[in-house]
Amino acid sequence: KPGMTRDDLFNINAGIVRDLITGVAETCPKALILVISNPVNSTVPVAAEVMKKAGVFDPKRLFGVTTLDVVRAETFVQEVTGEKDPSMTVIPVVGGHSGETIVPLFSQAKPAVKIPADKLEPLVKRVQFGGDEVVQAKGGAGSATLSMAYAGYRFTESVIKAAKGQKAIVEPSYVYLPGIDGGDAISKETGVDYFSVPIELGPSGAEKAQNVLSSISSEEKQLLEACKTGLKGSIEKGVQFVAKSPETK
Repeated sequence: KPGMTRDDLFNINAGIVRDLITGVAETCPKALILVISNPVNSTVPVAAEVMKKAGVFDPKRLFGVTTLDVVRAETFVQEVTGEKDPSMTVIPVVGGHSGETIVPLFSQAKPAVKIPADKLEPLVKRVQFGGDEVVQAKGGAGSATLSMAYAGYRFTESVIKAAKGQKAIVEPSYVYLPGIDGGDAISKETGVDYFSVPIELGPSGAEKAQNVLSSISSEEKQLLEACKTGLKGSIEKGVQFVAKSPETK
């Protein structure tokens, strides 16, 4: 809603996620868990801390769904390139899932895209704040729904296909890096434990985290610094929420 902040969302959704994941920990601790409730930057740490408390946390099976940022990046860039089919371009989006923590890596696009200097910053901002655009367009009557549903479907389908044995499926996701192959190096480089990077999916969930940060552009490096600052507070907020929550049975 207009004027509603991520803090407002957190106050509502953190308790819902905590209680749902408490149920998961008790009844189906080996489930693949996809968290799409905002603010994802904080609710994924909430889910992880609940699972840790229950002694059943498996980092490979917990995902923050950031696919909507990827969908926006791959769609909005077409207005610059003229490509009519967004599925023909793959653009990794790293970091988090709100505002300046969203870092679209247009320099890593496949196939490569040429974005004029004067159009790059507005394009990045539109990917980062596309949700605000939708709220305004709806006159405060709602937020992104159809695009969010598609993003959730796209990521879920990829996880299911990988769980059934299909190979070479890669989707960006916000994960707990230290528990995933390749994640430690990214965690050390970024200074945060939770971060969205392209993830190689498989039967056990997150098989490997791909480090795409080594060859990013100078502009993207600046975006990454702002991202890391924003993420640290959001992650700690989720961790502390669970630490201060009363024990429930």
